Amino acid sequence: MNVNTVSKGDNIVIIKYNAGNIQSVLYALERIGINAIVTDNHEAIKAADKVIFPGVGEASSAMNSLKENNLDALIKELKQPVLGICVGMQLLCDYSEENNTPCLGIINQPVKRFNPTENNSTEKVPQIGWNTIYDLKFPLMKGLEENSYCYFVHSYYVPINQYTIATTNYVQPYSAAFHKDNFYGVQFHTEKSSVVGEKILRNFITLPSLKGD
Repeated sequence: MNVNTVSKGDNIVIIKYNAGNIQSVLYALERIGINAIVTDNHEAIKAADKVIFPGVGEASSAMNSLKENNLDALIKELKQPVLGICVGMQLLCDYSEENNTPCLGIINQPVKRFNPTENNSTEKVPQIGWNTIYDLKFPLMKGLEENSYCYFVHSYYVPINQYTIATTNYVQPYSAAFHKDNFYGVQFHTEKSSVVGEKILRNFITLPSLKGD
């Protein structure tokens, strides 16, 4: 199989809800030869081999959008590999300090706001721009060099924890990516992270499906 494509049997779904970067993720996949569908249909999502859960914007409005179509309950039940991107990663956690928002609770971690004063930092919030990721772990980060650059835009972060598979440093070290069971999350925007983001998307797409029939 060409590393830039998926097999005819692969069924890749991007969850459709009120998330600002859905189309950009779809286009990023298309650029590397990967076909995906954007849908909020429960049966289509459950039947997918891989599910991508993107997000841009504010946590509480994103959670409300998921709840409107019972997608919050569906996501928690998925057995195939799921990739949360940016706010999608944050929503996999227990709780976000952004408007005191209860999230999906898949990862037992809070989402906290950067506090430069508390950390004696002069860096500004939000973080916007390129930053390095390190302490990279297989399989999502397979083939990447330590201190690869990715593109970040956010004011909230997930602390380093037992599920962290990549770390970055802005104001303080925090989780650039995590992995628990079939759920993966990346705080940076894969669709804006050039060849590094493309490699991570390919790594995700080629994971074993694990989906029950």
